[in-house]
Amino acid sequence: MKAIRRFTVRPVLPEPLRPLSDLARNLRWSWHTETRDLFQAVDPAGWRAAGGDPVRLLGSVSASRLAELAGDQPFLHRLAAAAAELDDYLHGRRWYQTHSGTSGDGGPEFPAAVAYFSPEFGVTAALPQYSGGLGILAGDHLKAASDLGVPLIGVGLLYRHGYFRQSLSRDGWQLEHYPVLDPNELPVTLVREQDGTPARVSLALPGGGSLRAHIWVAHVGRVPLLMLDSDVEENGLGERDVTDRLYGGGSEHRLLQEMLLGIGGVRAVRTYCRLTGHPEPEVFHTNEGHAGFLGLERIRELGQGAEHGGRELDFEAALEAVRAGTVFTTHTPVPAGIDRFDRELVARHFGEHAELPEVPVEKILQLGMETYPGGEPNLFNMAVMGLRLAQRANGVSTLHGAVSRGMFAGLWPGFDAEEVPITSVTNGVHAPTWVAPEVFRLGARQIGAGRADDALSVGDTGPWDAVADIPDADIWGLRRELREQLVTEVRRRVRASWRQRGADGAELGWVDTVLDPDVLTIGFARRVPSYKRLTLMLRDRDRLMELLLHPTRPVQIVVAGKAHPADDGGKRLVQELVRFADDPRVRHRIVFLPDYGMAMAQKLYPGCDVWLNNPLRPLEACGTSGMKAALNGCLNLSVLDGWWDEWFEPDFGWAIPTADGAATDDDRRDDLEAAALYELIENRVAPRFYDRGDQGLPSRWIEMVRRTLTTLGPKVLAGRMVREYVERLYAPAARAHRAMGAETARELAAWKRRVRTSWPRVAVDHVEALEQPASEGTAELGATLGLRVRVALGDLEPDDVEVQAVAGRVDSDDAIADAQTFPLKPASGPDLEGRWVYEGPLALDRTGPFGYTVRILPAHRLLAASADLGLVALPTEATGEGAGVLMR
Repeated sequence: MKAIRRFTVRPVLPEPLRPLSDLARNLRWSWHTETRDLFQAVDPAGWRAAGGDPVRLLGSVSASRLAELAGDQPFLHRLAAAAAELDDYLHGRRWYQTHSGTSGDGGPEFPAAVAYFSPEFGVTAALPQYSGGLGILAGDHLKAASDLGVPLIGVGLLYRHGYFRQSLSRDGWQLEHYPVLDPNELPVTLVREQDGTPARVSLALPGGGSLRAHIWVAHVGRVPLLMLDSDVEENGLGERDVTDRLYGGGSEHRLLQEMLLGIGGVRAVRTYCRLTGHPEPEVFHTNEGHAGFLGLERIRELGQGAEHGGRELDFEAALEAVRAGTVFTTHTPVPAGIDRFDRELVARHFGEHAELPEVPVEKILQLGMETYPGGEPNLFNMAVMGLRLAQRANGVSTLHGAVSRGMFAGLWPGFDAEEVPITSVTNGVHAPTWVAPEVFRLGARQIGAGRADDALSVGDTGPWDAVADIPDADIWGLRRELREQLVTEVRRRVRASWRQRGADGAELGWVDTVLDPDVLTIGFARRVPSYKRLTLMLRDRDRLMELLLHPTRPVQIVVAGKAHPADDGGKRLVQELVRFADDPRVRHRIVFLPDYGMAMAQKLYPGCDVWLNNPLRPLEACGTSGMKAALNGCLNLSVLDGWWDEWFEPDFGWAIPTADGAATDDDRRDDLEAAALYELIENRVAPRFYDRGDQGLPSRWIEMVRRTLTTLGPKVLAGRMVREYVERLYAPAARAHRAMGAETARELAAWKRRVRTSWPRVAVDHVEALEQPASEGTAELGATLGLRVRVALGDLEPDDVEVQAVAGRVDSDDAIADAQTFPLKPASGPDLEGRWVYEGPLALDRTGPFGYTVRILPAHRLLAASADLGLVALPTEATGEGAGVLMR
């Protein structure tokens, strides 16, 4: 029989055990080993049955066991110590408080608070609100912000079905299951008004309807994570299902999710700050374009006088105020990965009879228009809107920043891709979450628990150097222990998977021989879009079998990954891999583990010796799984893409060559790169692992492990990443936000209108060199060339523009590379025709073919970048005739 109603019966803890509830409701337990050990001591069997979830554990422990613990003095001492330690963690001064000085205006350098929006958050397996790397990155961002003391507020959605659980059919086809999640059984709390009623946000729908949502909060250390839940009784059935599944439903369903995330998220932040006294955010950070509508809600607020003492701003002025304090992070290296909606659908959900009636719908549509060559005028692009609503934007690795600048260059016509105002902050991972306790304990024995904890959280390089002093035998013993734990975990999961696929226990005796704790172990686990090439390793199956079954240097491979439920191509890749792994000849050497998630990953990364990554370059924006493996002493074997392109050194891993020539078709490329992969494993990776010295230790391999930890360790930390966001993006955005008062915003908006109106009459009329090169077509290194330029400024004044010489090496087509800019100053003007003369020196500081050009850019003290408006005036061919190329 099925229940007709479901509710949760909460345990009543004896008074001495009340601190257990506070410890369970703060997700810091998910990365704090001592707190997890305390909960395990409550009921070891119950802890395993609860999947390491304290809320579920406390809901199942017997009253007699609770009474026993209430009188257990050693346990109560441990509980008191854990509670006191958590209190100190939550309220003590941390990096942010000790590093936030004062800015030039006398205010604090760092923002009072930051709101961080993401469609998914991977904080812990006990709160399954993530699908892959974007969510794990967002969860690590919150945890690292908490460790550093950054006053962050996370904003997301609470999906009642989360992301799907994966299993396999008998023939290896991916099956999806969507378990129902009851918030009352999750480590979240309903936000309530002062009178005890649930706090709600509401969005207007076309036709007079409403989309209402409750606000749940999860405490991620010091950081509150607000999650909006549309499963509210007052909603209609369709509205209740808006937050049903992560990345589920059709186009309108996704649009409503993103409106609720962005618009409803801002309203949730305002509600939470009103009820708790949390400082209002000065900076809003949108993690991918899904939350981009948050900027529209803030424009609406400013149009009603919010933040400016009741003085309303028009759309353009409000836009400038919003942009000043907004940061946008893009994660996709391909246009197909961006959410795009039909313009008519967006128009129907905004305007007079729907949401944000105060904001002109045509202005909203203009923000998302793809106004560049090849753009689709009938689609509304969320990333384009995100870039237009943010004064600061970034990719997630150095290579991805370059890819993003090229991908979005059309929004800044006239500028080389290198000057597109998108920077990069390379992702990092939260080491306390991903480093195995055994690895942490080895480091703590070397330098002390406090310094080891700081090294993982903040990222000081000094403590990491101490790894050099750990004996080889200790490192190798640890690596084997972790590999043995992985073998045990894999056998358990393989057996469970085969039982789900219909196998009888009697036919699964072979599972006890799956993997070997003394064999070189390679891991590969990630989502399964085609560009990540799950099956590249299968290109030559005979060659792969030889590697797996080598008589003296065998290899074993653990694979995991989920294909999107709508991606049959990805499911076929999974099935292809599963069928190979089912072959009785190799099933003890290669396994596919279904239902990849955080719980599996925390066992998988430490237990592997090599982490494999073979995406199509440059389609991996960052790829943080290899970072998590590296923190556990696992070596990377990867295509030079994402973060590996940035930090690869032969001392701590291997680079798979890429065959990306224009003449190479897809099949040929995959054949070449697969062959290179086999070659590396057979001739370089395996021999180094099995090359043992007199004491039976692979000394060269161990040295690579050491170099991985000492060199990569501090770089790959989320603490390093969040510090970069604070110093390079949040602090400048906070300063810009404070500078953008009502009058300043109006002034900047009016100036931009005037510049855009006048720009068609801005031109470079004439360029001449005041001194000729020493001989025709040549000049000497170190010489200075004087330039004189005549420009037309239309209705603009010299204070409105910057005139620059741009110089550098040139190629055979006279394109300038590695350009430097040299400012030119007004020398006279305006003449009778309204033209100005600018002059200035140009330093010839490089040898070889060298050239220059001249350009005019808008200039204003409040612009974050010269390319901000996308306006530039360049010489015509006639203007530049005889000038520009100095040396060939």
